[in-house]
Amino acid sequence: MKFETKSIHVGQEPDPVTGSVIVPIYATSTYVQETPGRVKTFDYARVNTPTKEALETSLAALEEGNHGLVYASGLAAIQNTLFLLKKGDHVVVSDDVYGGTRRLFQQIIENYGLEFSFVDMTDLQNIENAFRSNTKMVWIETPTNPLMKIIDIKKLSALAHNHNALSVVDNTFMSPYFQKPLKLDADIVVHSLTKYINGHSDVVAGAIVLSDDELHKRLQFLQYAVGAVTNSFDAWLVLRGIKTLGLRMKQHEYNAKKVAEFLESHDEVNKVIYPGLKSHPQHEIAKNQMTGFGGMISFEINGGFSSAKPFLENLRVFLLAESLGGVESLASHPASMTHASVPKDIREKLGLTDGLIRLSVGIEHIDDLIEDLDQALKKI
Repeated sequence: MKFETKSIHVGQEPDPVTGSVIVPIYATSTYVQETPGRVKTFDYARVNTPTKEALETSLAALEEGNHGLVYASGLAAIQNTLFLLKKGDHVVVSDDVYGGTRRLFQQIIENYGLEFSFVDMTDLQNIENAFRSNTKMVWIETPTNPLMKIIDIKKLSALAHNHNALSVVDNTFMSPYFQKPLKLDADIVVHSLTKYINGHSDVVAGAIVLSDDELHKRLQFLQYAVGAVTNSFDAWLVLRGIKTLGLRMKQHEYNAKKVAEFLESHDEVNKVIYPGLKSHPQHEIAKNQMTGFGGMISFEINGGFSSAKPFLENLRVFLLAESLGGVESLASHPASMTHASVPKDIREKLGLTDGLIRLSVGIEHIDDLIEDLDQALKKI
């Protein structure tokens, strides 16, 4: 079954009781039991609901994994993944990750005894050098947020397995439509469902997808024991979004390529970072492990923040807002928004400058998007 067909049908079969074509929203918090301790299928909504189960089945099919788990947010999914580890364990992390991920790791989880090393994963030797005897996990974000580095998932997963460590890939930017980390030997895939998979900027949710049965049992226990689960209404909204995921991702990519080419030729732009451009340093890796280049672009505007500020304030179609992956186009300033919690010296070391702008290119008409960028650039 092809992706577009899976996204509409797998896990979303007609309701057997009513014949409803769409999976119903099961708003109950608890389920009746015929006898104490004997559960037919469902007992309590923190553990499972039919709507949540449908979403987990759908996500597993789209990522070509065996198991899906959904959470109240992407960060909740990340946190649950880290609960697989114990005090004293070490994690190697992409140096350029979402600011919320770095904040969770360094400002919260480190206080409970886990250790983290942040390295540039575009160079495999950096990762090899970072391994320790207590390294139990490698945390990969590709493309990275916001510098759009591409990391070779297959090579890095092999390296992790050689050291008896798990490889985890945050696949939020690409969605399973353009990239399937489990097929590249990753152990676990993490998503912020808030972004492309839902695609309508009206849900906050997260997910984990994997194939290993034993890991799934452990994560399933953590899911209901910790309790950061999504509700039936949000699960239903994500299922609705999934039905058009393939169509949306095609248009996101088409528009992003056009926008990237426009920006690359503009005098006010210093550099454009988009995996679909031949100028991207890991363009060939992207071609090999992805079936498309997605809708995310970062670019550095000439003049730093003094130019970035008026540019962002004068956009009309692009909206100045955090988040990404919705049908509408968004622009953000990572240094003051999504990555403001990252210390300035680390941002500068990474190349996350005050002139860096991140675009989540939506599915509006491309002429309107380019016209909007052009008029805003003329006002800096």
